[in-house]
Amino acid sequence: MAEDIIIASKELGKEEQYKVMLPQVEAIVKGETDFIANIANIVAIIKSTFNHLWVGVYFVKAEELVLGPFQGPVACTRIFYGKGVCGKAWMEGRVIIVPNVDEFPGHISCSSLSKSEIVLPVIVDDRVRMVLDIDSESLNSFDEIDAIYLSKVISIVQSLYKESLA
Repeated sequence: MAEDIIIASKELGKEEQYKVMLPQVEAIVKGETDFIANIANIVAIIKSTFNHLWVGVYFVKAEELVLGPFQGPVACTRIFYGKGVCGKAWMEGRVIIVPNVDEFPGHISCSSLSKSEIVLPVIVDDRVRMVLDIDSESLNSFDEIDAIYLSKVISIVQSLYKESLA
């Protein structure tokens, strides 16, 4: 298991930063069987690479999303199905990019510093099991490049989730 993370230079473009980050995500989880430990490290790698305001996960438990490992300021602990960006991504089972959270109907403001957001569902056996939520202090921080590369991270998380059930 790799424990030293190499942070891509901020001079690199976003796509290049993801290309440096992804192999490190794969390396940090290789050989580690604890799902929560792996998720915590994945969240930390994303936060360290891009220095977003908040990076974390919410787990589906009954009819709520419940806070899991995260990096950043204090967060909402529970989010109901269909509520806010996370709840909507859970309900619709799709990636949601919000350029300006103030313009998102029903946005849940866990931090007034958050200006834009991306949420990606983790779907295993045709059910959303958790969501990856990333908030930025800047407007329009997220785009299709983020969706593409974070979806690759989600693929790793899906495999880890399946392995944790075995």
